[in-house]
Amino acid sequence: MTTIFNSTDMPDDLRTQLAAEFDVVDVPPGTTTGLADYGTPAAWLLDGDTVVDAKTLAQLPSLRLVSNYGVGYENIDVDDATAAGVVVTNTPGVLDNAVAELTLALILGIARDVVWADRWIRAGHWGPEWAPLTNDVHGTTLGIVGMGRIGRRVAELVAPLGIRVLYHNRNRNAEIDASGLAQYVEWEQLLGESDFVTLHTPLTERTRGFFSAEDFALMKRTAYLINTARGAVVDQSALLDALTSKRIAGAALDVFVDEPLSKDSPLLELDNVVLTPHVGSATVQTRRAMIELAVANVVAGARGERPQTPVNDLAG
Repeated sequence: MTTIFNSTDMPDDLRTQLAAEFDVVDVPPGTTTGLADYGTPAAWLLDGDTVVDAKTLAQLPSLRLVSNYGVGYENIDVDDATAAGVVVTNTPGVLDNAVAELTLALILGIARDVVWADRWIRAGHWGPEWAPLTNDVHGTTLGIVGMGRIGRRVAELVAPLGIRVLYHNRNRNAEIDASGLAQYVEWEQLLGESDFVTLHTPLTERTRGFFSAEDFALMKRTAYLINTARGAVVDQSALLDALTSKRIAGAALDVFVDEPLSKDSPLLELDNVVLTPHVGSATVQTRRAMIELAVANVVAGARGERPQTPVNDLAG
């Protein structure tokens, strides 16, 4: 029976389906040594905490595919996998709406001070005093950095709110231009005109730390940064400086360089930041769709078939 490694918290019904055809072997998440002791897998259903590189792959010469449970795959060295003849897959598409919805929630939440207001009323301030005024989002400008599937869905969600949408990509998106959902502008114009700047770029060596102090300097002092992509696409020291100096009005962050966020993180001391614990895709419906796609990919790999969402070009 063909072996599949599993390093995810797979639902029982999907495990039962796999076990009817394959030998499913659980490998603890994060395991990168002694892998041969677990067997000779054809495919590996992988969590985001397990590093797959040349050293990992050298232990598993039978491996044909790694199916990453998540859209991001920075834990996998795709070049090493390609050199070893191993297909890499991820779960794009199924989480677009959930991440876009959280982005909208963060925009509304930070503009209307929802988190602050909740703490304020719980502290007993309502009555002796009135809460300060907040700001409309209607009539504001949103700058989307990375007009892919998630960026497009964000543009669709904010359209009924009367928000003007700008976007910037390395390449213009002809479909978006034709749709009228957003206007392509150069980088400096996006930062200079946006009341909210939302990041939707993958983490690569090119994008790591790309949002820098120079970029914060181009933003309005009344503007907010929204990040539901990856924490490391923003220079963290520049972010802290922009927030503490009030170079920008604030930020709403779902992702961080180090996760979970350290209990002594300076971000926790700032009152102009809204924090959520990397929950962009964390809905019941989305997580189910993600694991179903990841399982479908691992099954295809174990059968020697083409997976649905390959990252590298070995699938034929």
